[in-house]
Amino acid sequence: MNAPHKHSTTHQHGTSHQHGAPAGHTVPDPSLSPVEHWEQRYGGQERIWSGRVNATLAEVVGGFEPGTSIDLGCGEGGDVLWLAEQGWQARGLDISETAVGRAHAEAAARGLDGAVFTATDLSTWQPEPDSADLVTASFFQSEVELDRVEILRRAASALRPGGHLVTISHAAPPSWADHHPAHMIDVRAEAEQLAQPVADWAVEVAEERRRPAVGPDGAPGEHVDAVLVLRRR
Repeated sequence: MNAPHKHSTTHQHGTSHQHGAPAGHTVPDPSLSPVEHWEQRYGGQERIWSGRVNATLAEVVGGFEPGTSIDLGCGEGGDVLWLAEQGWQARGLDISETAVGRAHAEAAARGLDGAVFTATDLSTWQPEPDSADLVTASFFQSEVELDRVEILRRAASALRPGGHLVTISHAAPPSWADHHPAHMIDVRAEAEQLAQPVADWAVEVAEERRRPAVGPDGAPGEHVDAVLVLRRR
């Protein structure tokens, strides 16, 4: 996701990006721009993620009244498609034209007019203020340069009063791995960074949640997710 370029190892649970993690994380080629990196990643195979919604996102957002939503680093669109199925006017943003193309195709196959997708570099994207009720980012952590906090702050400016910013991130590598290429998130520190000015934000959730997973060898393991929910006052 270039100078701060957007993108994530975005996961949607069940499997990844938005679900589980891709089969293999490799060291990024420093000669590639973020756009080239993610196009290469998506273009190298038919599909990266499961297409299912991130289970934690569904749990958190399921009780919200549907409105207008924006998903950052949407990948192939699993979270956005689910939101549209729940009645949201859901927009997904991703740096990869290939990923966005797959998301468009899936939305059309499901007959979801409420799901729209745009290929954009979030490092330069400027949202319309007070235009959304929900901003989501699932595993918005990158193997290549990404100004995560600045992008999330800017995206949060799109929220209307009463709207929510929901981020779900890797708090630790998978239990079977000693390393993960993306930077791990301290959810409490991130809450302090994003809930600014303090008078404008209510921190509804800032915690780590464990969930079961299956390792590459088929053995049971777990992921630790950082779950943050902020409400604009």
